[in-house]
Amino acid sequence: MTLPHYTAHTPMFMPVGTQGTVKGLTSHQLEELDCHVILGNTYHLGLRPGGDLLEKMGGLHKLMRWDRGMLTDSGGFQMVSLLHLAEITEQGVKFQSPHDGSEMMLTPEESMHIQNQIGADIMMALDDVVHSTTGEKELQMEYNGYTGGMARVAEATDRTTRWLDRCIAAHKRPK
Repeated sequence: MTLPHYTAHTPMFMPVGTQGTVKGLTSHQLEELDCHVILGNTYHLGLRPGGDLLEKMGGLHKLMRWDRGMLTDSGGFQMVSLLHLAEITEQGVKFQSPHDGSEMMLTPEESMHIQNQIGADIMMALDDVVHSTTGEKELQMEYNGYTGGMARVAEATDRTTRWLDRCIAAHKRPK
């Protein structure tokens, strides 16, 4: 798989470097282990150190001294993991920072903007993520002929498709 920073051989193991580091390993050690791609988290990196600072520093590759591939998730998983701090709307997801209580509105456009600032090789579209334990009985909602958990899944699927179009339009480096 030819990426802007590296040609990665698949299948491969991709370690998680949520906040710009794989815990317990240096970038040099990851290279010695023949790691080809690291996963970074758009939501967390957008909060700290922030997209603007990452962009000024030349992106996460330079900050990490990592000249291989990087994938950034969209921040969508935090809709599940930080659901108690999130409000999901058609516009995007409003998060309350677990660090200082400040608000962050993560729209499809903002997710792509941050991922472009990070300088990722592979960027994910913001998706409306549904918790795997969403059930029929505890969720009282209707959507497009569905009820309960299936209604939430159908709503999330439709919203993710609409958000994908917005992400593509906002991508600064579409090639």
